[in-house]
Amino acid sequence: MAAVAVAVGVASGEEEAAAARCARRPRPRPHSVTISEFGAVGDGVTVNTLPFQNAIFYLRSFADKGGAQLYVPRGRWLTGSFNLTSHLTIFLEKDAVIIGAKEVSEWPIVEPLPSYGQGIDLPGARHRSLINGHNVTDVVITDSCSNMCIEDSSISVAHDAISLKSGWDNYGITIGRPASDIHISRVDLQASLGAALAFGSEMSGGISDIHVDHLNIHGSSRGILFKTAPGRGGYIRDVVISDVQMEDVNVAIKFTGDWSTHPDNHFDPSALPMINRITLKNMVGTNISVAGVLSGINGDPFTNICLSNISFSLADSTQSSSWSCSNISGYSELVFPEPCPDLHHSSSNSSICFSLLTYHALAAA
Repeated sequence: MAAVAVAVGVASGEEEAAAARCARRPRPRPHSVTISEFGAVGDGVTVNTLPFQNAIFYLRSFADKGGAQLYVPRGRWLTGSFNLTSHLTIFLEKDAVIIGAKEVSEWPIVEPLPSYGQGIDLPGARHRSLINGHNVTDVVITDSCSNMCIEDSSISVAHDAISLKSGWDNYGITIGRPASDIHISRVDLQASLGAALAFGSEMSGGISDIHVDHLNIHGSSRGILFKTAPGRGGYIRDVVISDVQMEDVNVAIKFTGDWSTHPDNHFDPSALPMINRITLKNMVGTNISVAGVLSGINGDPFTNICLSNISFSLADSTQSSSWSCSNISGYSELVFPEPCPDLHHSSSNSSICFSLLTYHALAAA
């Protein structure tokens, strides 16, 4: 089951600078309808797949007339998969929650994405996602996306809550469409069996220029996860994550180069990913079981991984060491518990780190 809620807010003060990439907010749509006009009931029990599908089919007629808005009032709106259309805004009122239905029949089986080769949950085909878009433009939805924002939202799921991806192995390398220039801010995340915020493991088209700030992560197996494997190729680079609060998280920070699932046997094991210039700073966590597990790839280490101003309070039942590192290098300062020696060599300094200042320089370019 997946639940998504969105509340609208406007950044101010010190957040205005950090939200430079999101200054171009969606234009007001000249046409608007409410999902309840199509028979939807927000009681958390009624399945509203058909009302969502019918509403968006109706709103397609306004695509060449300035676009349209689908307004979702407060309530718990149970639905299966539905498709987006171009020039559409889905506006959720405060306390409106879209919930994925459990019935398998509500999740059509469709062809895999060209950058993946096959579905992840099925051999060959795949189940269509909760909110699906194909060949659409001017929509606010991330796989191989660029110049987008995720703001003022609450997401509660079993698997990864927010996952940035860009294609799987040789299929993603061939398509070569990166995920880049993404800003995530003021988001509440819960992922009971997965990661609140994940990068990869399907990242073969590349992931870069990502700014994340003001996250509240709770009740999750992993807080922040970077995952890849030999055969992926591609890169994850120039990422800054700041101002994060965590509570009741098993592993707060995890990097792994051993997420070795593949769509088929045609991948090239010598296609090694590059993980470089990742900065995590200004984080506080309580009831954390493991502070961090940072494991790169033998012969292909993850580099310039920077930790700054981080304090994790470990759970009383924690028996293992707070940090574990291998094939990793970078820099750390003001981190508790003290991280691995790999991150505080005397020869390293903060100049190797991708910083918020660097991000703003890229934003202004």
